[in-house]
Amino acid sequence: MEDGSAPTEPTDTEVKARSTRPISSGTRAGAVREPGTGTGARRPPTIDEVARHAGVGRGTASRVVNGSPQVSPATRAAVQEAIEALGYVPNRAARSLVTRRTDTVALVVSEPGDRVFGEPYFGAIVRGVGHRLNASPYQLLLAMAGTDRDRGHLASYLTEQHVDGVLLLSLHADDDLVTGLDGRGVPTVCGGVGVGSNPAVVVDADNRAGGAAAVGHLLSIGRRRLAVLTGPQDMSSGRDRLDGARDALAAAGLDREGLVVAFGDYSEESGVRAMREVLDAGLVPDSVFAASDLMAVGALRVLREAGLRVPDDVALVGFDDSPLCRHTDPALTSVNQQVEEMGRVMADLLLARIAGEAVPPQTVLPTRLVVRASA
Repeated sequence: MEDGSAPTEPTDTEVKARSTRPISSGTRAGAVREPGTGTGARRPPTIDEVARHAGVGRGTASRVVNGSPQVSPATRAAVQEAIEALGYVPNRAARSLVTRRTDTVALVVSEPGDRVFGEPYFGAIVRGVGHRLNASPYQLLLAMAGTDRDRGHLASYLTEQHVDGVLLLSLHADDDLVTGLDGRGVPTVCGGVGVGSNPAVVVDADNRAGGAAAVGHLLSIGRRRLAVLTGPQDMSSGRDRLDGARDALAAAGLDREGLVVAFGDYSEESGVRAMREVLDAGLVPDSVFAASDLMAVGALRVLREAGLRVPDDVALVGFDDSPLCRHTDPALTSVNQQVEEMGRVMADLLLARIAGEAVPPQTVLPTRLVVRASA
């Protein structure tokens, strides 16, 4: 009471009135409201509080939350520290209503699932993409499109109602997904391209330089009877690695057309087939450049079955510099193409496109030869 006297006990009438008062919606039965606190729950922190805690402007904090790459590493770290300290959680539902975004990006691999989950290359790409998206509000949707039917289903699903952007990987010449997505205005970034296609934004390794480095190394150690087990010719990477091998021969003044070529699809089984094709033709090379590490592993098995020693009889070079290289016997010389970095760059460019920022149409990452015991 205002006069300071002790409060009186409530009368029976007052108690009855309180007990029959309806419970308001949103208040759990039996819960006790604290004076002046509504439901008693602490008000969630806002983006403005995150900005003040980090010592940056609201727009900068928002860019970090929305995954924009146009923020310095130091600023991004400060904002993320503030987010963790305050327990800030973006309201995805409310933001989607305002921004008309889904906070989801898709990574579509144009290969069957057994290859996607069984080959180191694809795992490294996913790690790179995931690492970058972990620092953004976007969730990753992984999809395989190994058949025309798969691509047809995905073409109808990948709209702005379901995803904000798409990463496309392992594109072949007959893959029209990128054309359909571009036509609908869905931001896309491609990891490599199929022959004959012209996507708006592409990230790739310098495959031609990598092929030239591999064959140049074999020539430098005195090998002259070369075989190339090349990748699929409906993919730019497959053609570029073969062209690079021919470049190295031409640079050494040797006949490019004298190169023995057998074709594969980057899988271990295709390396087995291609190597057997070369040997069955009565050709025993003194060196082999395989267009992937898995193809090199398949070739190594066939060479051993034929009684040929690596590197004494046949020097062997792969492409990818995957963890496999350190576990073969002998350890495999291979071309490193920074696969995880490719995934990170693809994700960065896609986030920038989603944010409406201009990005370069083509990004080519350098390759380098890693010499081990096989050549």
